[in-house]
Parts: sequence; C-alpha cells; structure tokens
Amino acid sequence: MKAMTRVVTCLLLLSLMLLALFTFNHRPLDATINGPKDSRRPRDKLLGGLLTGEFQEESCLSRYHSSLYHKPSPYKPSQYLLSKLRTYEMLHKRCGPGTRAYKEATKNLGNDQNVSRSVGECRYIVWIAVYGLGNRILTLSSLFLYALLTERIILLDQRTDISHLFCEPFPGTSWLLPLDFPLTDQLDSFNKNGSRNHPSYLCLYLIHDYEDHDKMFFCEKDQNLITQVPWLIVKANVYFVPSLWLIPSYQTELSKLFPRKDTIFHHLGRYLFHPTNEVWGMITRSYNTYLSRADETLGIQVRVLSKPAGYFQHVMNQILACTKREKILPEVAAVTNTSTSPKLISVLVTSLYPEYSEKLRTMYWEGPTSTGDMVQVYQPSQEMYQQTDKKLHDQKALAEMYLLSLSDKLVTSDSSTFGYVSQGLGGLKPWILYKPKNQTTPEPPCVKAISMEPCFLRAPLYGCQAKTVKITRFVRPCEDRLTGLKLIDSANGF
Repeated sequence: MKAMTRVVTCLLLLSLMLLALFTFNHRPLDATINGPKDSRRPRDKLLGGLLTGEFQEESCLSRYHSSLYHKPSPYKPSQYLLSKLRTYEMLHKRCGPGTRAYKEATKNLGNDQNVSRSVGECRYIVWIAVYGLGNRILTLSSLFLYALLTERIILLDQRTDISHLFCEPFPGTSWLLPLDFPLTDQLDSFNKNGSRNHPSYLCLYLIHDYEDHDKMFFCEKDQNLITQVPWLIVKANVYFVPSLWLIPSYQTELSKLFPRKDTIFHHLGRYLFHPTNEVWGMITRSYNTYLSRADETLGIQVRVLSKPAGYFQHVMNQILACTKREKILPEVAAVTNTSTSPKLISVLVTSLYPEYSEKLRTMYWEGPTSTGDMVQVYQPSQEMYQQTDKKLHDQKALAEMYLLSLSDKLVTSDSSTFGYVSQGLGGLKPWILYKPKNQTTPEPPCVKAISMEPCFLRAPLYGCQAKTVKITRFVRPCEDRLTGLKLIDSANGF
C-alpha cells in the first residue's frame, strides 16, 4: 500500500512538472524570454486611451503590440484629446467612403451645374502623396490635426503604397480615397502654377517652395473663407503644426487638446501610424535579434543631403565627436578595462550607405572601451539611394524609423524628416548633428534638441503671422534650421 502511495505521489509530482513546463513554453508574447527586455512590465495596449479596442489584434499586430517594445510614455494624452478622437471616429464612420453622405458629397464635385457649398456635416480633406516617406508621415499628422480642428474627414490618395505601410487607423471605415473619386485624374495636375479651384473644392499647395498667396492658408481671415469649401485638395511636404498655433481662433482648442504643446506628433503619430503585419515582422525580427538583449540602445540616423551624396569622412568624424563630447558612447581605450559589470550597448545605424556603420563596428571590434562596456553595431539595410514609392524600399524605411524610435538615446541628422518621425514616435529629444559647411566637421558637432516635436522647416515667418511669432513663447527657431519653427514644452507657453 505504501509503495502504491509513493507511485501515485511521484506521478502527481511528474504531472505538475510537465504542466509547469508546458505553461513556461506557452506563455503569451508579452512574457516570453525572447521578447523585449522590459516585457514583464504591465501592458498599456491602448496607449493611455489613444487607441480604441474595436479592432481585431490579428489584423494589425503593431496596433496593440507596440506597447511591448516602446518604453511606457511619460506623456499622457489629455481626456479632451481622447474624447475628440472618439468623436472623430464616429464622424468618419458617418461620412467615410461607401456611405450615403460620401456619395452625395461627390455627386456634384467639379460640376458647374447645381453647385452647393453645403454638404451637411460631411466636409473633406484629400491628401496627395508627394516627396519621401518622412515628409508624408509629417504632413499626414499635420492634416489630421487640421481635420480635428475643422471637423473634416481626411482621405488619402491610395495610388501610392500607403496601404502596404500602414493599417487603417479608424474603426469600421477606411481612410483611403476611393479610386473612382471624380477628380482622381486631375490630382497630379494640382500645383502652384496650375491649381484649378472651384466652388465645391479648393486646392492648397503647402510645399516648401510655396509663394505668398499659398501662405494665406495660415491667416485667420483666409481660414474663415476656407471653412466654407466642402472639399480641400492638399499637396504638402512640411510639418505645419506650429503655424496652426499662431492662428488665434485655434489656440483655445489646441490648448485643450494638448496642454503640453511638444507632444502633438508623439500622440497623433502613435494614434495614426500602425505598421502593417509585413512591416511589423521586419521590426520585431530586427529588434529581437539585435537589440532586445542590450542594456542600452543608441540609434544613429545619418542622412547626407549634399550632392553628390555618399560616405564622407568629415561626417564620420562629426558622429564620433558628438558621441564622445556628449558621452553617448564609450571611447576606445589603449588597454582593456576590467569592469566587473560591463554593459552591452547596441547601436542601430540607419543610412543609405554602409560605410558609417562599418567604420563604427570596426573601431569597437579592434579596441576595447574605456569603460569595459561592449558595443555592437547593426545596420538593417544599405539601399544606396532613395527609392520613394517602391514598396519594399518604403517598408524598410518605415521599419527603420520605428526601430530608431525604440532606442534609449538618439542621434539624428539636421533637417531630416526621417529623424523627426523617429524622435516623435519614441518621445525622444535627440542630439542633432549640425549641417557641415565646406566639408568640415562643425564645432560643436551636435546639439541636444529642446523638444521632441518635428521642425516646420519653412515656416511663413513673414506676413500675417510675423508679429505673432515674435510675441509667442511656445515656438522657437529650430536648432537645425533658422527658417523653421518648432513647438516647445508648455511650461514655457501661455
């Protein structure tokens, strides 16, 4: 009898061990040892309420899994912003593609007969994709904010690869402009020299080379006229959010939406831009393979705008000077430091050219660090030249922007929209590399950003907003572009 009892006890213990082993090997994604290094922290899958829980997770993994990879944001969205987003989502459902309201709104679009300025509650902004992916993301966020302020529906020209990059952000509807839109054949012809306006639509040209009449968009009196037009067709390549703050009629609403002014792109970017499952796979594979085991991660984004572009030794010297001066990376020493607790620092380099990461990797391979820390360098791609609108190229670019946003620290190139997107998504204030002159490393080589907000690179500093810019305290000239403006922390604002 005792022998039988011992057998039963052993079988019970074995069963418990097998159950424990099974449970360990079948833990959910946010508890696996191969996941992000902070994976055991509580998940905020809705990002403080920015996201709605209406979507199926499998349709867009990045939407609810991003909280496993990004550090918890210290910047909480206002309750007013959350309420405004839910209201917008309901409006988009009522007015979006396929609805009766949308069909009625497009019925007489561009028709000189029976033109009516009133289309009920449904008014629209059509976004036309121009320039590179960084510009597109920044203009989309700018236009979406404008849509929130003016109660318009934003629709995206889908003739580019936008649907291969991002999931739909609004539940139960689509943000893609239907291909049978009445003005589709004319969209490419709308520009500063040939825009054809109509009582039912207005073409806005907000490209960096805009002229004085284009800049009237930023004037209060012209906003009153624009409000009356049902359809806006917009070409833009700039992050014009700072100038919306300088339009008096929007300031109260903006202050309620964003009590902290330098969080606009951080919140709207995380709300709008969810990489597709294909892109998310690129991001998570890279992160889990090269970055997840590091004690500290550094992103270095290198964009050379000079012609011809390529690898330049003075740019490499500038990167090294910046990381040394700001103590971002340990120096290479003559002898090995015998630290008992060395850190692993993973450096993610994004560039069109491989030489920058190769030089950095070789430097830390050939010599020990002064701190005893280990430095590993990784570059996901080397495309050599920009290939906008090529599906795989743009997917790689988006994956790299997102990977940079996961860094603990960030170094970016001046005036780079690629870098602006990364810093905003990650809630990071990067060190910005100054633009070199005469192929010489600047001194100082870099500066710490005063804000995580992108720069409005070609702000209308003259005209109706000139006096406003001079008296406001919540915008500053950009560190990397004197002709630009950026928003700063609300503690320095109204």
